[in-house]
Amino acid sequence: MPAGEEQRFIEAAQKATQRFYPTISGNPDYSAIITPRHYQRLQALLADSEAQGAQLIPLHPEQPQAAEQGRQLPPMLLQGTTAEMRISQEEIFGPLLPLIPYRTLDEALNYINDRPRPLALYYFGRDRELTRRVLENTHSGGAAINNTLLHVAQEDMPFGGIGPSGMGHYHGREGFETFSKKKSVMYDSKFSTVPQLYPPYGKRAKLLLKWMMRGK
Repeated sequence: MPAGEEQRFIEAAQKATQRFYPTISGNPDYSAIITPRHYQRLQALLADSEAQGAQLIPLHPEQPQAAEQGRQLPPMLLQGTTAEMRISQEEIFGPLLPLIPYRTLDEALNYINDRPRPLALYYFGRDRELTRRVLENTHSGGAAINNTLLHVAQEDMPFGGIGPSGMGHYHGREGFETFSKKKSVMYDSKFSTVPQLYPPYGKRAKLLLKWMMRGK
């Protein structure tokens, strides 16, 4: 996010979170972490980040311990994360969001391109030229502008990763082609020239080969 906008973003995120979810524990509108193992994995990411100097910023006043029985982990922002922390190296799959400030757009693009290509890229901004620069100068499996996740729900738009984030697509025609096997079939013509390539090779074969290799 743009450097200097952190506090403004934090306050807006806290306000929105508490408006959407007045409570966390036992709230049927707030998803739970799928298994105890993954709940503990997320807690370990938080502990590792905090131990290495990151600041944990709750978006909801309800503490994680209160939601532990139902595995409903309150959303959390993290400031001051570094590349050495586990949260910077692993896929999070949970309500934890590191805040990484940038001073220029080029700095942000370099940060993205210096790392494995992501499954998705989300850009927020109304400037069309900046949006174009982001899309044309990054690689990702997919992208959404001024939104998150919903590009996956577009049934006629291919969804998939690139490189480490996955290969192939599903949805729409691309999905049909990904999960299909194309069988190649070649028919030789009745008046085929292939016999000209059979041995023994003589002057005619050499002339044919020379003609085929012309311009090479």
